[in-house]
Amino acid sequence: MATKKSWLDKLNEHKEPKIKRIDIDFADIPSGSNMLIATPKIIDQYIQEIGVGKCINIKTLRKDLAIQHNADYTCPVTTGIFLRIVAEANYEKFQQGKRIEEITPFWRAIEPNSVLAKKLTCRQDFILQQIEKEIAN
Repeated sequence: MATKKSWLDKLNEHKEPKIKRIDIDFADIPSGSNMLIATPKIIDQYIQEIGVGKCINIKTLRKDLAIQHNADYTCPVTTGIFLRIVAEANYEKFQQGKRIEEITPFWRAIEPNSVLAKKLTCRQDFILQQIEKEIAN
């Protein structure tokens, strides 16, 4: 029986981003558009570049990634999945003893009251605490 992958394993899997032409309307993406399917690593790197005390929403993240990769849109479904992988993997690092400064600041890209925040191992409180610490400094 295969062992279950950790969040860190999922973050570090080698995947290539893909751009897919959409044949039918999908979520907020009209048919005929080029849609980026990013990777957890791409989202992790993007979040690392968000400045201290700043927060972005998932729509901004998707728009910015689409522009960076010459696509019209970024897939909302995989972006949500990969954002969770980034958050869980970095919280795993934190639980393993990494200092908060040594992990990707995923709280800058996850709204504390979002459905995603409520699913995370770290819970909403951790996200709120980190945002408050950054704003206070």
